[in-house]
Amino acid sequence: MKLEDYNGFCASLPAATHVVQWGGAHVWKVGGKVFAIGGHDREGQVFVTFKCSDMAFDVLKEQPGCRPAPYLASRGMKWIQRQTSQSVDDAALKDYLRESHRPVMLKLTKLARSELGLR
Repeated sequence: MKLEDYNGFCASLPAATHVVQWGGAHVWKVGGKVFAIGGHDREGQVFVTFKCSDMAFDVLKEQPGCRPAPYLASRGMKWIQRQTSQSVDDAALKDYLRESHRPVMLKLTKLARSELGLR
């Protein structure tokens, strides 16, 4: 997945907003809460970091091309960084991004969801 594809997909999710921060990372949020982080390393390889369930975290952290997300996972958060498509292809990555977006959206207050046009 190219960075443009990642940004395009995240932009298609309900009420998603984009900001570039933290040294050039492409951060996607819903209601001000982060659900995905994308960027590239010094060699230009795209990485995507996303929130996931406990079960998905336990499985993905052992897969080639994935690792617990630096900084986030070390603080007990269930975030994975996909570095290559070796184990998680682009279609699966989109599913994980959708699933990262959903719980963040659902944790927003009813008022915040209403203001964002979310049900």
